Amino acid sequence: MSPAKGKLGLIAGNGRFPFLVLDAARAQGHEVIVAAIKEEASPEIESHGATVHWLSLGELSKLIDTFKREGVQRAIMAGQVKHKQIFSSIRPDWRLAKVLLALGTRNTDSLLGAVAKVLADEGIVLENSTSFLEPLLAQRGVLTKRTPSEQEKKNIAYGRAVARHLAQYDIGQTVVVAEAACVAVEAMEGTDFTIERAGQIMASLESDPSTLSRALTVIKIAKPNQDMRFDVPVIGLRTIAVMRKAGATCLALDAGKCLLLDGNAIILAADAADIAVVAD
Repeated sequence: MSPAKGKLGLIAGNGRFPFLVLDAARAQGHEVIVAAIKEEASPEIESHGATVHWLSLGELSKLIDTFKREGVQRAIMAGQVKHKQIFSSIRPDWRLAKVLLALGTRNTDSLLGAVAKVLADEGIVLENSTSFLEPLLAQRGVLTKRTPSEQEKKNIAYGRAVARHLAQYDIGQTVVVAEAACVAVEAMEGTDFTIERAGQIMASLESDPSTLSRALTVIKIAKPNQDMRFDVPVIGLRTIAVMRKAGATCLALDAGKCLLLDGNAIILAADAADIAVVAD
């Protein structure tokens, strides 16, 4: 069911995610007020028919003041904000500094959860980031023409077990496996860079044939009790291109909790690359 009509705030990070939310919300009759993050969002967002305000990552007070001035009481976070940005030279305002100082750990869940609470205290409720994009959530089953091989299924089972443990600590949501051996795990760099790193590791090996397959399986999961308001797993066409270059032959996702940003185009690209995609 679509959220009630009215003004909707959109906190826009990088990538296509915020554009999809913006266009879908406007198509359903919502007036969208965009708070575009200077360090992340694309300038193109100004050409999609919404009111756009630009602010820095550190300007939590400006975000709140902007939404209040515009009469926004409901908002959605969409688009990646690189976790490593908290170590950048961006100066937090007093409100964000207070949030950071109060955190026991500075992982994504604790940081964004704390920001969500500050917004709620100011009368601005964060809603699920997938509210307008449910048709793009990965459906359960094999999504491509090719099903995973027996070895890929073993990789998936092992990778899911590893990823579930890592996700408990909000370390990362992606694990890359070959022959039931963990090749790379995601930290702050993001999914695509993790896959690239795994490919580089395999490429660095001696070129002589190995008794073990060097084909990579990528497992991307949601966190335990995934908060659908933020940091939802996403896959795009670039991910498939990176997998192909890295020598990855299979992609496993969590059904209903991972967004396919380019819709069926991702599955067509995977089919063209002979990459199996499955959601469980």
